[in-house]
Amino acid sequence: MMTRIKPKYGILIFLFILLITYSLYQARALLTGPRIWVEKPKDGYSVSDPLVIVEGQSKNIAWISLNDRQIFTDEEGRWREKLLVSPGLSIISIKARDRFGRETEKNVRVVLPAQTGLN
Repeated sequence: MMTRIKPKYGILIFLFILLITYSLYQARALLTGPRIWVEKPKDGYSVSDPLVIVEGQSKNIAWISLNDRQIFTDEEGRWREKLLVSPGLSIISIKARDRFGRETEKNVRVVLPAQTGLN
């Protein structure tokens, strides 16, 4: 014997499932936290010029910094900054924080070979 659901209860069940689905969709930023990607330069990259362009993308952030200096993103979360590196190994640190106070950090190492010989 099969029990039939009354139409008004069916609509209420459908709306409840729709509400749960929408809530989970909107909570995705809370669930995933802040995320950052460094597209250039790649970790361990050897550069020939001390002026390095660092660029990447971020999602779910309220604040972002490059070597503890605040930087800004466009509407899509993309950012691009110029940075001077010293000869030898330099570590570039990108930190981000979301509106709930959660933080993430990415470090990228670049190498600028020391100049040899006299100019």
